[in-house]
Amino acid sequence: MSPRAVYRHVVHTICHAPEGGITYEAFCTAANCGAESGPHAEQEAAQDWALRHSGRTGHDLFRRVFTDHAQVTRAE
Repeated sequence: MSPRAVYRHVVHTICHAPEGGITYEAFCTAANCGAESGPHAEQEAAQDWALRHSGRTGHDLFRRVFTDHAQVTRAE
């Protein structure tokens, strides 16, 4: 007799986990720059860095990254 596998599909949900917080970062996308704000707990801190960097260098295009933590739970 050959072994058999039984698969059961279970519904899950995913949502923001507040205890994990949110991290905000900004990255300069000007050619050969590579400057970045580093991670910040407040969005304003990353934005302020981008504004200061733009004022010093004239660079005007940034990539913003918002990172949160997600928690998966079974719907059962």
